[in-house]
Amino acid sequence: MMLSTQRSPQLSTPTWGKAFTQPLQDFPLTPLAPIEGQVPDSLRGSLYRNGPVLFERGGERIAHWFDGDGAILGVHFGDGAATGVYRTVQTAGYLAEEKAGKFLAGGYGRREPRPFWKSGSSIKNSANTSVLALENRLLALWEGGNPHGLDLQTLDTIGLDNLDSLAKGETFSAHPKVDSQTGEIFNFGVMFGQKTFLNLYCCDRTGKIMRRNKVPLKNVPLIHDFALAGPYLVFCVSPVVVNPLPLLLNWKSYSEAMGWKPEQGTQILVIDRDTLELVSQSNTDPWFQWHFGNGFVDRDGQVVIDIARYKDLETNQFLKEVPSGQPKTDAPSQLWRIRIDPKTAKVSSSQRLSDRTCEFPTVAPALVGQSARYTYLNARSEHSQGTDLFDAIAFFDHERGEMTVADMGADSYPSEPIFAPSPDNPEQGWILTVVYRGDHHASEVWIFESHALENGPICRLALPQFVAFSFHGTWKAA
Repeated sequence: MMLSTQRSPQLSTPTWGKAFTQPLQDFPLTPLAPIEGQVPDSLRGSLYRNGPVLFERGGERIAHWFDGDGAILGVHFGDGAATGVYRTVQTAGYLAEEKAGKFLAGGYGRREPRPFWKSGSSIKNSANTSVLALENRLLALWEGGNPHGLDLQTLDTIGLDNLDSLAKGETFSAHPKVDSQTGEIFNFGVMFGQKTFLNLYCCDRTGKIMRRNKVPLKNVPLIHDFALAGPYLVFCVSPVVVNPLPLLLNWKSYSEAMGWKPEQGTQILVIDRDTLELVSQSNTDPWFQWHFGNGFVDRDGQVVIDIARYKDLETNQFLKEVPSGQPKTDAPSQLWRIRIDPKTAKVSSSQRLSDRTCEFPTVAPALVGQSARYTYLNARSEHSQGTDLFDAIAFFDHERGEMTVADMGADSYPSEPIFAPSPDNPEQGWILTVVYRGDHHASEVWIFESHALENGPICRLALPQFVAFSFHGTWKAA
């Protein structure tokens, strides 16, 4: 049983709202000073995070949080110390708008600045959603096009990266899954025109696409993430339908053209990871999810997936309102576990694991696609409002069925938790999160021991300036 969507009463502007009103600047490689504690000597590698910045140009505000240009934070660890760097991705659209001093292109929530009778498209590749760390470069990922390559150390923008075979404008989504045992990277992209297809990719560890396939889709859906589950890729296609006509005629933005169609139910697609062919498909009850925590095949041969599940699409309205600093839409999600028969794609059971509102579930990188005892996520503390950003991180223990929450304290808002494995034990290590301190208008990097979040951070590092809230990140071991 899901919690119903509620509208919260008008509230005073929370302190995190200041992060959307102040200008941001890049900063070069800079040593980071500990505020308390010390960086563990064995923590060696780099944390990367990506998220939108530049919420206003020429007096005009962005229409949706997803429309901001991407900026990457890199934090490099080694020898008990850390350095940080923050760079806006130098996309062609960003550079053009910087020169013009105004918005020139459309985006997820913004219509293109052209009359509908004029042909052509000026949708900007914002490079603002996630990152993928390869052997020799970092990819800044965005839902609607090719990734951008960056230098791993300095975050200098190299340019658009087609992974040796992506066509111009072909989509490579923001949630690739990396099999730690084989080094294979799986991802997808949705392409629509006269027909809609789910493009499927398998890349080697260098990012080169080795195999690809496409599966036809009904309508134009919103697909943000998927699960790697042993020998399968699993997609849950929620009943969100994009009306392409007002989108193509520029009457509506992508976000405005979306409709919630619960009568269609959620479609389950099970894909063979080796051939990228469709194994089975079915329909089940309607829900929406942005993110999967993990997937695996249990002893009975059932596919098990964990998701942050919403009742409907009100989360999109909440995310649209966030840059105002005072959202009014309460769209809770909880951690759910769903079992699926891979031969038929039929759901055999659904279980809500916790009543606590949470998002951004993840597991240790070594356990992606395998059974994992712990799921790490963002959560709301007991004292937060339903329209606040997350003010806690947590882990769910699947053996005990318990959620352990680390409250950041008043006016402190963490990003998605990122697991940095110990070199001695890949299933243990540290949890890294970037915390915005609304009371100080400052950003810090906090380091936790992975199975002792409740003990608080073992180290806090001050960033040279505040950085924007980011969506997704990754860890690259040295």
